[in-house]
Amino acid sequence: MGGDRFQLFGLLALFFGAVSYVMYFYSERFLEWLRFQSIGTRDYIVDRLALMFIEVSPNQVLLGQFLASFGLGFLVFFVFWIFGGLPVVGAVFGLFLTMIGWSVPKPLVNYFYFRRVRLFQEQMIDALGLMSNGMKSGLSTVQSIGLVVKEMPDPIREEFNLVLSQNRMGVSVEESFNGLAKRIQSDDVEMFVTSINILKDTGGNLAETFDTISSTIRERLKLEKKIDAMTAMGFYQGMMLLAAPFLIGLYLYTTDPTMMKPLFTTNMGWGIILVVLSLEVVAYFAISKIVKIDV
Repeated sequence: MGGDRFQLFGLLALFFGAVSYVMYFYSERFLEWLRFQSIGTRDYIVDRLALMFIEVSPNQVLLGQFLASFGLGFLVFFVFWIFGGLPVVGAVFGLFLTMIGWSVPKPLVNYFYFRRVRLFQEQMIDALGLMSNGMKSGLSTVQSIGLVVKEMPDPIREEFNLVLSQNRMGVSVEESFNGLAKRIQSDDVEMFVTSINILKDTGGNLAETFDTISSTIRERLKLEKKIDAMTAMGFYQGMMLLAAPFLIGLYLYTTDPTMMKPLFTTNMGWGIILVVLSLEVVAYFAISKIVKIDV
């Protein structure tokens, strides 16, 4: 017994020694990663929201992150401990949800941002046509922008209105559109802004260029939608496979509750559920990565 205990202490000492050794030599990288996961993520979310004209303070974002992670994790731990009498299971699930809750805000903000970018790209087709027609009828570039602000909905109205407001305050059209390219991170917007800047310096037919860009964007979006339709079947097949464990578990629970009861009343059962949920999350991201094709 004493020898086994000595071996256990030796293994623990070796393990902590190895961890300390690695942390000593990679402390700077670890601290940089830790900073990025906290302050860096907070600043990233604040910047992304500002690009969508949503003003929030860094402290509000940090508070939201803590509530969505540690707050949710503590709540789950409390429920399992008080109502289920399973503090260990509650701690494991609480830690799991804390990690998920801390990681979710960044991709969620990215989702809304890129949805806005995609909507902006779709609206550019009509906006460029409107600007082209305006310039063919004798309007200037700034006046054509005013047509877009007057006739088009958000988000393109919001973005072009900012460009127009900056120009009225003395900022050149080129600089205002450069700011637009920074706010809307898209190859189509970059192409549009570059075309304006080049033709302003060298001269050329802006109306014809706008028609060409509009046609290019229309064809690319048509190709993207065709690819999305082709990959949708694979995505939903993957979602059906992800739903299979839950559907089978529900069927077994309704037909033989006694057999399924240990899954929800023992530590081993909850451990199995945690492993299944972890594999489900990994599978979801793997399937999403496989069916995503950039054009």
